[in-house]
Amino acid sequence: MISKKLKEYLDSQQVKYVTVTHSVAYTSQEVAAYAHISGHELAKTVMVQLDGRMAMAVVPASLRVDLEALKALSGATAARLAHEPDFKELFPDCETGAMPPFGNLYGLPVYVADRLAEDEQIAFNAGTHNELIKLAYKDFERLVQPKVGRLTAR
Repeated sequence: MISKKLKEYLDSQQVKYVTVTHSVAYTSQEVAAYAHISGHELAKTVMVQLDGRMAMAVVPASLRVDLEALKALSGATAARLAHEPDFKELFPDCETGAMPPFGNLYGLPVYVADRLAEDEQIAFNAGTHNELIKLAYKDFERLVQPKVGRLTAR
């Protein structure tokens, strides 16, 4: 079942979205394959620490976060990938590693790859390892208000 917090938020904002159920998958490439979605359209949430503070970097599933680019975009002096124990407790309504890119619901800043901002729709984990949500990118951007820029290698 999708994150209750996310579902309530999307419904309260009257956002149109579709849920997609797929076989259990733990990597973004598996999710994309099972859900029949392009790895460029599937947004993966990567937890990072910027100057010791937790944040979300959201990039196409087919790409990796460029930590130097993330530092430049965020203004941080240090950036590193976070480990599950660092963030597991922040998402009590989500399975570990399946959190949606709605940092605003969890008090976290969100940085989004400009490549995702070019898409009409995005899909992302809905809090479980077997469900996705698809919605218009413009709705995602309006609700989350992420900082958009280069986060991946060109």
